[in-house]
Amino acid sequence: MAALRWWAEKINKPQVIAKDNDFYGIERRQYVTNTDHSRTLCQEKLQRIRDPHIQLSLQLQAAFGLRREECLKFQPSYADQGDHLQLKASWCKGGRERITPIRTQAQRTLLQQCHDLAGNGSMIPAHKTYVQQLRAYTYWTMQATLDKNHGLRHRYAQDRYQTITGWPCPKQGGPLAKQLTPQQKAQDHAARLKISHELGHEREEVTAVYLGR
Repeated sequence: MAALRWWAEKINKPQVIAKDNDFYGIERRQYVTNTDHSRTLCQEKLQRIRDPHIQLSLQLQAAFGLRREECLKFQPSYADQGDHLQLKASWCKGGRERITPIRTQAQRTLLQQCHDLAGNGSMIPAHKTYVQQLRAYTYWTMQATLDKNHGLRHRYAQDRYQTITGWPCPKQGGPLAKQLTPQQKAQDHAARLKISHELGHEREEVTAVYLGR
C-alpha cells in the first residue's frame, strides 16, 4: 500500500488510493515488540574482510543506518552533500530517495575514506556488477561471522533516539510509552518521526520495530 500511495502521489492523483488501510479491510501490522535485534559492528571481525569496498559498506550501514543495497550502491561523490547524505531513489527500497544527516566527525572521516576508495564511482568496484558485489558481501560477511547486519540499522535508530530524547529507547531498557510524562511523549513522538524519515519510512509507528514501545 505504501508503494501504491507513492505511485499515486507521483502521477499527481493521491485521491485514487484511500489514506486508511481500514478502507480495504487490511489489518494493522503488529510492530510492538521489545526484543532487541540490534547489532554493533565488531571491529575485530571487520578486519577479517579483505575486500575494502565491503569493509566500508558495512561501516556505512552502521554509521548511517543504511540498508544492504544502499550501502553497496552508495556513491560518495553524489551522496555527500556536506551536512547530509542524499540517497538516490534507485538505491532505496520502494524507490524513495531520502536525506540522512551527517552529524559526527567519525561519519565525516568514514565518508572521506569512501571518497578516497571510490572516487566518482560507487562502493561496487568498476569491474563488478551489483549482483557480483552482493555475492561477495554475502561471502565475506559469512567468513567473518558478521551475520544479521540489518541489526546495524536497529542500533543506528536506537543511538539516534537516545541522542534526540536524552534517554534510551524501550529496547535498550528505557521507559515504556505508558511511563512517559506528557512532555516526554511529545519528545518521543518527534524523535520517532525524525528517525522514521531518516531510515526511509513514512510512518512513526514503524519505529517500534527498531525502538520498541
